[in-house]
Amino acid sequence: MPLNREEPTHFGAGPAQLPTSVLQQASKDLINFNNIGLGVGEISHRSKDATNVIESAKSHLKELMNIPDTHEVFFMQGGGTTGFSSVATNLIAAHLGKTGEVAPGGYLVTGSWSKKSFEEAKRLYAPAEVIFDAKTFNNGKYGAIPAESEWQDKVKGKKFSYVYLCENETVHGVEWPQMPKCITEDPNIELVADLSSDILSREIDVSQYGVIMAGAQKNIGLAGLTVYVIKKEILENISKVSEEKLHELGLPISPIAFDYPTVVKNNSAYNTIPIFTLHIIDLVFQHLLKKGGVAAQGAENEKKCQLLYGALDANSGFYNLPVDPSCRSRMNVVFTLKKEGLDEKFLQEASALKLTGLKGHRSVGGFRASIYNALSVETVEKLANFVKTFAQQNA
Repeated sequence: MPLNREEPTHFGAGPAQLPTSVLQQASKDLINFNNIGLGVGEISHRSKDATNVIESAKSHLKELMNIPDTHEVFFMQGGGTTGFSSVATNLIAAHLGKTGEVAPGGYLVTGSWSKKSFEEAKRLYAPAEVIFDAKTFNNGKYGAIPAESEWQDKVKGKKFSYVYLCENETVHGVEWPQMPKCITEDPNIELVADLSSDILSREIDVSQYGVIMAGAQKNIGLAGLTVYVIKKEILENISKVSEEKLHELGLPISPIAFDYPTVVKNNSAYNTIPIFTLHIIDLVFQHLLKKGGVAAQGAENEKKCQLLYGALDANSGFYNLPVDPSCRSRMNVVFTLKKEGLDEKFLQEASALKLTGLKGHRSVGGFRASIYNALSVETVEKLANFVKTFAQQNA
């Protein structure tokens, strides 16, 4: 049977649509990888073939993101939620190793995921505090990022082990347009960012970040692995602190499988890394490189945003867009209908056109169109045209 499918038009927030060509190659490699007689999911995680997959993925990601020699790449099991806890335990230790002092992690809360990350740090009894919660600046709702001038005094002159933010909040459709200067220009603060839903969607300066983490299942692969990019200096500082010292100070200790230096020392294979999942991630990296890299993908993403937001804004009497234009997500477009009783009709008519995955997150309702890298301009244009037609027919 030929491994073909009609190109999907699925706008789900994750797991998300992947390029068909990637899945076609992966399906072949699942049966027989590089003609070795075994599928890529059957090989030993410490074999030469598995090591080649790991090194290939690292190399292609470094090329795509222009990662400097100051940073290391590794892969770890679990998604962003696993990262919430591992960031707290590892970065608290790193600061202790660097300064000999204990300092809290600071959190910039702009939506549900950054809030969850802070809550996980507190659950571990790791020192952590909220620098700002965007809801307090926006009538109790997420949908805007406060100006840096409104909160930077809470950072300047203060000691933090790290400052965490979620670069793109998938539930509320809020995305940082750029990183806050009071963090990136302070040499004593390590910026930790969750890029799970916008990694490789636009060009960034990796040197600004202490740690980047990104769950794979939105823009770069299947669920089960998280990509990490970390300053080598942070790894060195974590290694300076003994478990006994952490016990003595009442600080949480990273489980061995989530201890960053241990994972890096073992080339992401301290325990059994899901090689098939990583191979798909690498195939996505290769697909992006063939398209022209992140610059080309970013330009395509801008076109998609203009199409969809343009259609919604042109019908502002019918659609409500709750996110401030200054921080609208390029990946997750959230909106509601101003007229009651039409939500189900919108979904049914969209589905009839094979436009699926548009229902909003259960915590906020409405609609959400996730226009990740794998969705073409033509697919988003089809949705934009439906948005216009539905408004005209139901106004």
